[in-house]
Amino acid sequence: MKRRIAFAVLMGVITTGIISFTLIGINLGFTEKFLATWLRSWLTAYAVVIPAILLIGPRVQALVDHLLAEKPAAPGPVPAGAEDETQRRG
Repeated sequence: MKRRIAFAVLMGVITTGIISFTLIGINLGFTEKFLATWLRSWLTAYAVVIPAILLIGPRVQALVDHLLAEKPAAPGPVPAGAEDETQRRG
């Protein structure tokens, strides 16, 4: 559980910081209000994303595990002339 919380905190800081910086820069520009607006937006985004990562993260991980699960290889046809292991012994 500590690892999940640490991951959520770090991912939250990094992703919300990058996204809020970029979007505030695009929408507001780098004016005298940029820093205050960005910090307020970053804090709001961070407060929203931490619970979201903790609640949604395990479900997303389960979905990814399901989608990328390695399926056992289906047995293919036996080439002509190949013997089964049991036939060679017996």
